[in-house]
Amino acid sequence: MLNRLDLRGHGTDVANRLPRPTLDGSEPVEAVREIISDVRSKGDEALLELTAKFDGVELASVRVAQAELDAALDNISSGLREALEASVASVDLFHQHQLRAPEVIDRDGVVINAYQKPIQRAGLYVPGGRAEYPSTVVMTAVPAKVAGVGSVALCVPPNRTTGKVADSVLAAAKLSGVDEVYAVGGAQAIAAMAYGTKSIPPVDVIAGPGNIYVALAKQMVAGDVGVAAAFAGPSEVVVVADETAVPEFAAIDVMLQAEHGPDGLAWLITWDEAVADAVCEAGNALLATAVRADEIRSTLAEGGYVALVDDEAAALAVVDAIAPEHLELQVADAESLAARVNNAGAIFCGNLAPASLGDYIIGPSHVLPTYGSARFASALTVGDFMKDHHVVTVNTDGISNFGPHVITLAEAEGLDSHAESIRLRMKAGDGK
Repeated sequence: MLNRLDLRGHGTDVANRLPRPTLDGSEPVEAVREIISDVRSKGDEALLELTAKFDGVELASVRVAQAELDAALDNISSGLREALEASVASVDLFHQHQLRAPEVIDRDGVVINAYQKPIQRAGLYVPGGRAEYPSTVVMTAVPAKVAGVGSVALCVPPNRTTGKVADSVLAAAKLSGVDEVYAVGGAQAIAAMAYGTKSIPPVDVIAGPGNIYVALAKQMVAGDVGVAAAFAGPSEVVVVADETAVPEFAAIDVMLQAEHGPDGLAWLITWDEAVADAVCEAGNALLATAVRADEIRSTLAEGGYVALVDDEAAALAVVDAIAPEHLELQVADAESLAARVNNAGAIFCGNLAPASLGDYIIGPSHVLPTYGSARFASALTVGDFMKDHHVVTVNTDGISNFGPHVITLAEAEGLDSHAESIRLRMKAGDGK
């Protein structure tokens, strides 16, 4: 099931011995540039052409009517609606705790009012086409709404068979407070949200995961528009297991992210060869009956590994070098080991905490950093949809207390007008 990598004998000196994905020289780069250019120059016409080309769907308009969102709630099962409502409630509750109260700093004649303000318009991307991901709607839209974003737009590819956006996705959009839905996917959706078309007004921030084309497009438009969180690309999971792990649990958890399809990573790390053998054996048995076996095999063939290491310290060295999107610690005293992890998007401790709980219901967003970007980034939060503001008020005491230091620093930098802006005020305060 997994490619075996024997790192024993190298201790923690493993970072340069690991196979890692790279975007350098990747074929999609030029294709994404062309798509973005096409959308910028041709707008809606390009969106319709590209949707026909890549999704096999001919559309008259990319906008999904509000009536379809309303009808979707009635079209889905009561069980699915209940699950979506539970997910929305959990994600909302978690993100409410991320809101910061305004602060006032008053000292030595200077008053600073510091507060957060939401962006005006957010654009969300949710993968689709062959699959449905209502959970990703919840995990992106709810943090944006909690942040107070006034207008939330969602782009999702239409289903290749029906030509429409799935009812489950539309229902999730309705329950999560999405204002607009557009049946467009891929790099063209990112370009449309970044630069705008006749149908899709431009947004301030884009959030949401996607395939390599989507992730590259977000990199390319960053700067012209905000790109929330980190490089949210194909799914990744690392499972660290010892003799306390349940082989079937470890195996299915390696598989669960792999079933998203190609370009992802799925790793098992252990210092016990018997554990590696048992997990691989369990995985082969599970794979034989897996519904998405083809997708899993495809991912594991290119990005599936079982790494044998010397000990816990070596395992952590591998984890930190990979900086995975999802990390599962199926080991004794998992919480203690978690405290020693430096780089991971989300950490799940113990045999009863599969990443699937985080994907759907626990609360934190499942939009997480991939491609090693967990070294410097984290999960999507309300902060990705907000800006920090500070308002400064100064009285004569403030000029007297801080002004001389400003003059000294400005003169050291050769910026005399900066210094003069203080001198003039100090003279005025002295009545001269």
